[in-house]
Amino acid sequence: MTFTEIRSRIYHRFKAARFGRSSIDTRYALLEACLIGILSALAALLLKKGIGWLGGWRLQAAEAWGAWWVLPTVGMILGWLSGWLIEQYSPSAAGGGISQVKAALARHAIPLSLQVAFQKLLGTILVLGAGLTLGRRAPTVHIGAALAAQLSEWLPTSPDHRRQMIAAGAAAGLAAGFTTPIAGVLFVIEELMREASGLTLETAIVASFTGAVVSLLLQSADLNFPPSLQSLPDISFSIPEIPFYLFLGVLAGVLGGIFNRGMLFSVKVNRQLSWPLSWRVGFVGLVSGMIIALLPPFFRDNAGLREFLVTGELNWHQLGIAFVAHFFLTMLAYSSGAPGGLFAPALVLGSALGYLVGDLEEFITGTGAEATYALAGMGAFFTAVVRVPVTAIVIVFELTANFNIVLPLMATCAVSYIVAESVSAGSLYQHLLQARGIFLTEEGNTQDVISHLRADDVMQSQVETLSADLTLEEVRKAMTRSHHRGFPVMEDGKLVGIVTQTDLANLTNLLGDLALRSFMTPNPITVRAEASLSDVLYLLNRYKLSRLPVTEEQKLIGIITRSDIIRVEATQLGGTSEEIRDPRLSYITYQTRAPATGQGRLLLPISNPDNAADMFQIAAGIAREKHYEIECLHIIKVPKHIPPNQVAVDELKGRKLLHRLERLGRQWQLPVHTQLRAAQDIPSAVLETIHDRHISLLILGWDPKSSVSGTIWGKGIELLVNKVTCDLMLVKLGTQIKYYPYSLDSSGAWLLPIAGGPNSQKAIAFLPGLFSLYARHHLPKLLLCQVDVSKPSGKNFNNKVSTELIESLSWKLHTAVMSVTVCSNSAAEAVIDVARAYQCEVVVLGASREGLIQQVIHGNIPDTIFRSVDSTVIVVKDANDENSS
Repeated sequence: MTFTEIRSRIYHRFKAARFGRSSIDTRYALLEACLIGILSALAALLLKKGIGWLGGWRLQAAEAWGAWWVLPTVGMILGWLSGWLIEQYSPSAAGGGISQVKAALARHAIPLSLQVAFQKLLGTILVLGAGLTLGRRAPTVHIGAALAAQLSEWLPTSPDHRRQMIAAGAAAGLAAGFTTPIAGVLFVIEELMREASGLTLETAIVASFTGAVVSLLLQSADLNFPPSLQSLPDISFSIPEIPFYLFLGVLAGVLGGIFNRGMLFSVKVNRQLSWPLSWRVGFVGLVSGMIIALLPPFFRDNAGLREFLVTGELNWHQLGIAFVAHFFLTMLAYSSGAPGGLFAPALVLGSALGYLVGDLEEFITGTGAEATYALAGMGAFFTAVVRVPVTAIVIVFELTANFNIVLPLMATCAVSYIVAESVSAGSLYQHLLQARGIFLTEEGNTQDVISHLRADDVMQSQVETLSADLTLEEVRKAMTRSHHRGFPVMEDGKLVGIVTQTDLANLTNLLGDLALRSFMTPNPITVRAEASLSDVLYLLNRYKLSRLPVTEEQKLIGIITRSDIIRVEATQLGGTSEEIRDPRLSYITYQTRAPATGQGRLLLPISNPDNAADMFQIAAGIAREKHYEIECLHIIKVPKHIPPNQVAVDELKGRKLLHRLERLGRQWQLPVHTQLRAAQDIPSAVLETIHDRHISLLILGWDPKSSVSGTIWGKGIELLVNKVTCDLMLVKLGTQIKYYPYSLDSSGAWLLPIAGGPNSQKAIAFLPGLFSLYARHHLPKLLLCQVDVSKPSGKNFNNKVSTELIESLSWKLHTAVMSVTVCSNSAAEAVIDVARAYQCEVVVLGASREGLIQQVIHGNIPDTIFRSVDSTVIVVKDANDENSS
């Protein structure tokens, strides 16, 4: 080994150890929090500049060409574009973002990433530039949390560290939005997490402080408050004013509660309409533009309107009109799912309400400070809407830096909170999460993150088993080849025992020909697929077990080890799961069930009625040979913006197709289950079925006419192929009726390129079932083709198919088996040439790890073969071959 290689190994080893330590070192966490604060402030600046530029262009266009048609048109176009971009590229970026961050901190699988942050930034600029009466502070919180989550993915971090960084990002986002570092930390504790560890407080404080300072330097957080209001020379508070502040608190509480009720009602209406997000936001932009065009000109500029409201330059008639219009337009915009927040609108509405009460006090008593009422109204209405009284007090205080405002704020916010809870109990963001099917406990962030999981959510569905007939020596060899330390023992397709390395260690003095059934642990403890994970943990701990078989109707469908539970818990804690939607991506509209008598289950998705019988025939041959049940699946695709359980689908054609397959099953004397699913995404529906029905083999048909040019199956099916957890068989039926399975009286040949490896072995294992469709006197011969692309000249090429394999296949298939050796620069061209030369009616691609199966999934070898030969082509992928996917 050279000095350079030694130095490289030492460097990478030190680097790995250093990054491993950094994931639990609080010093690195504080540095990361500083970076999060800077990024959040930059995001706040980009939001401000982007909204300002787009909003200014909108106002200029309205003045130049007329507000009557410019404002509605621009509002609709920009709103539609914002909704479309979010819907297409990051659906989780919709809405204000606070509820998403709250759920993520409660360890629900909500996506937070750089893509979410970018789409949130772009969508908010478009929506607020279009004139919708929403704020940019809640999106800044969402963006800060998303950036923090992405940063924690790039750097080595523990799950708890990631959660702390997300909380720090949320605090930094609020601090950068308002230049209120204390309020940023308090909001995380009071609303988002409802608890805080020492490190969480430290990182949140550092990120919040950094975000506020950088935001102050960049001047990206102003609320368009005039200096006269921010300096507050006329702030006062006296005992006789207490009744008016209490009245302001009651009024803010009532109106804030009504606002939340109206918001939830509007959200419900939007869900029932089932419009795409783009059209919902575009429609709101159109309506907002039309209403704003009818109002006085100062209402067209949200920033200018805020200045008018908070300085009291409007009379009480104008204040009332502005309050009502802002109230309903904000409700309409937010409930549509537009990317914008409620913080700034709540403060603006509160200031208008405060000025109205201040005017009332001045009318009754002849005294009073309207600016004080405006600030107290901000905190009161913010409290009534968001239900964070402490944060509301601190936000207004930090905005003014005047202690004289604290007592009026405390009085109004306390009363407002009590009254608002009476009118509409609970946090608005929690209600919004519940509308999505996400329910948080009172201590949502400390809940058992795996308590909702079942045994079949955690188990490994592909299980290495041993036959009860094996000898002790054969068991030892099997354990030597495998990384597992224990195996279920099967006999006649049923679980009869379990054997571990500990069992073998106690048998050192026994003969090697001892049968496994005599030293295995018989009748092992098992769990059902629907058992809760708490039951699994109890059994593992109670009986000191390292693994538990999972069964369904006395059929082994999986196994759970302690490592599996640790892995799933780490995934849940890390929040790296895919987004959870409610309702699910697919919904069963019709199903039938046959007796569960098979040793496994085969899934056959059917989309083309013309070749359904032919595909079923292939599945039936394998099912009969393997003693499998057949699960026939037909999927009806529904639009992505409509929940599948709320769509009225036409089931007639699907039911007829499934009834036809049931009749074929009766002819073959096979148990056939059927199901009809409405689904937003076909690959996801197939994966869901594989999980729910514990599928052993998936058979997919492939049609060259429907695939995307340059790919094998198209992006969706490629994703399915990469994620499938069971054995997989892809079938392209031949283009002429003389090919298998259309014709079963041919004396042609089958071609199987082999190079060893699990996929070749799996393809060989399926051959008896595929050949079983033929009559004995019409069996085709089998060509085993060895392709070498490393030595195209053929020199020193001695690799040949073993005689043992040829004899074994001849005996199993009852037909002639021949070997063909080919040297070529291209594996695909070699297969095509042999298939044409021998007029093969079927090509079975059971490829090896060395090359072909890698390109089956990631390259274009099967694409070339599929398109270049007219015969039937079958590709086999072994679920246990990790290198093949």
